[in-house]
Amino acid sequence: MAEPLRIALAGLGTVGAGVVRLLHTNAALVGARAGRDIRIVAVSARDRSRDRGVDLSAFDWCDDMTAMAARPDVDAVVELVGGADGPALTLARAATREGKALVTANKAMIAHHGLALAQAAEEAGVPLKFEAAVAGGIPVIKGLREGAAANHIGRVQGILNGTCNFILSAMEQSGRDFADVLAEAQALGFAEADPSFDIDGIDAGHKLAILAAIAFGARLDFAHVSCGGIAQVRAADIARARDLGFVIRLVGEADIDVGAQRLLQRVRPCLVPRAHPLAHVDGATNAVVAEGNFSGRLLFQGAGAGDGPTASAVVADLIDIARGESHPAFSVPVGRLAAMQPAEPGDRLGRSYIRFTVADRPGVLAEITAAMRDAEVSIESLIQQGQPNAEGDVLVAMVTHEGPEQCVTRALELLSGAASLTAPPLVLPLLEA
Repeated sequence: MAEPLRIALAGLGTVGAGVVRLLHTNAALVGARAGRDIRIVAVSARDRSRDRGVDLSAFDWCDDMTAMAARPDVDAVVELVGGADGPALTLARAATREGKALVTANKAMIAHHGLALAQAAEEAGVPLKFEAAVAGGIPVIKGLREGAAANHIGRVQGILNGTCNFILSAMEQSGRDFADVLAEAQALGFAEADPSFDIDGIDAGHKLAILAAIAFGARLDFAHVSCGGIAQVRAADIARARDLGFVIRLVGEADIDVGAQRLLQRVRPCLVPRAHPLAHVDGATNAVVAEGNFSGRLLFQGAGAGDGPTASAVVADLIDIARGESHPAFSVPVGRLAAMQPAEPGDRLGRSYIRFTVADRPGVLAEITAAMRDAEVSIESLIQQGQPNAEGDVLVAMVTHEGPEQCVTRALELLSGAASLTAPPLVLPLLEA
């Protein structure tokens, strides 16, 4: 058997400890499939004394994790520290500079700095791998970059954040409102103490930008990902969606205007028809749907986070490196990625669910419908809640006929500042099955 692949591991949190555990438990299997052993030689983390539930005694402990990249007994660096910048980025740059392969689960760093890191890796002739950065243990990056390589991908859609999916699924099953379920998710460890990156759609936006670059051969462009979150979704919206034959999910979606080569990337809560594969993704699960011109619809689904699934993706990348497999990080060399302008969504046709929170007084419905008429929005159905809530507000929900998105935007502009609206309206697009 060939010489072992020697790795330095930075970050010993949930995923880092999972990598140590996996390489120990499945050592024979991993070695057989990689063609050689994969061996940790050095580790680094902030707290040396913390009990992580794994034996670290066989590894050198390095207080300066960046120095691990320069060690002559290291072939590959695994970065599991996290954060778009700071120590993680410093280590990643050092690894490629020292001619070491780099494996990371850091979606924020790849979304913001992936092109520069990929360029540096190409120039150094070393692999850059980040399967674990998107959808945990689901091999979606490998699936798009290799399994679907012969296809033009027309669209990518995905449930990319387990925290949001857990919250929306729990709201759907229990009838409770957002704040109550968020508190439960935090108590169970599914949501951070500060959950804003998750519930505001930023985390899903990072992952979507990476998927879009791979699927469409486009230069990574997180700056033009439109990110919306789920904090405005109420139990009443969940119930209305159910009555209409939909579920509500936070969906990341990317496609291109083929003629103009413009890229549309956005994350937003959507009404998903029950016939759509994403409608059946519950709890903290992730899923990605890609549509290839020859393969047809492809579905990747599984655990989107956790020590085992994410560690599995990290070690899968290490096995590729051990085998000598080195593909361009984004399917093609950085210099051949297309610089696509952001697409304008206003002319896109679609149906929308719009929910208004309004004062319980005469004339409100007439004001709303007049704005819809003036903006050329055709209303398919309209529901008004029977009784006002404790604040004296009622909910008015409608579904529009298919029409340009810019018309809905215009209608909300006409209603902006209206005294009868007591909270910002909620607009949820209806996905096609």
